[in-house]
Amino acid sequence: MNHTLLNEKYRPQNLDTFVGNENVKQTISQYLSNNDIQNFIFYGPAGSGKTTLAKIIVKNLDCDYLYINASDERGIETIRNKVVDFASAASFKPIKIIILDEADFLTIQAQASLRNIIETFSRNTRFVMTCNFIERIIDPLQSRCQVLKIVPQSKQEIARHVHDILCKEDITFELEAIGAIVNKHYPDLRKILNTVQFSTNEGKLQPDKNVLVSSNYIKSVIKELSGTKPNFKDLRQIIADSGVNDYEELFRALFDYASKYAPELEGSIAVILNTHLYQANFRIDKEINIMSAIAKIIELKKSNTII
Repeated sequence: MNHTLLNEKYRPQNLDTFVGNENVKQTISQYLSNNDIQNFIFYGPAGSGKTTLAKIIVKNLDCDYLYINASDERGIETIRNKVVDFASAASFKPIKIIILDEADFLTIQAQASLRNIIETFSRNTRFVMTCNFIERIIDPLQSRCQVLKIVPQSKQEIARHVHDILCKEDITFELEAIGAIVNKHYPDLRKILNTVQFSTNEGKLQPDKNVLVSSNYIKSVIKELSGTKPNFKDLRQIIADSGVNDYEELFRALFDYASKYAPELEGSIAVILNTHLYQANFRIDKEINIMSAIAKIIELKKSNTII
């Protein structure tokens, strides 16, 4: 059965079709040519191709492999049962690969138990772990693996990729619509393609108006903050009207453009953003968290005091 989901239909099947990250591809290609690999940890933002790269490895090796989504199976029982059972089982292939997807969700106990397992079965078993946040992987695991950062493609590259897919699918579109979707969900290519498919009706790309509006909300936030007296109420309205519920891109923009809206206060703003970005992982209402950060930035500008 052919894939009907664009994200799966156009998922790269080999290193040649995996776009970007040339140094990473070169490193992996050298190992594949010898039908062997190191233990790897791939880290980077969601939708940047980490899982795709892990699957390319097992497709291009003569191996048996086990795939585990560690966000669902994150406890030490998974390591003791599934991982150890697979690693210790007999195999007719020269190598076995264990993919631990979203390994940053593994508990500390589960990660700790992996240390000896990696060494015990190092003769014929390799581990490929993926994660969004490398700092959540304990140092002893990192030291046993080759850690590679997967860098997302640029917005222009992703837009061209989406353009090519739409042409292949005979879907009519306007460039503004592609730009709006890419700007909203960048760098998550998976979410971009899912949004494109969801927004396609009768062979035409027709994104929801909220997508078009929300794609420019960050510019409006930065513009308001750049004024001499930024208004908290106006900023809250801009963010509310955007319809966005994930503010990671806004956090990044607030950091990148700090010199524009608060010159000489960049370091203090970095401290504020770092604190609230961390807190966002534990907040149900993320809008309150981002508005709290913005309120502190406004107060910082008023006092003009460097932390």
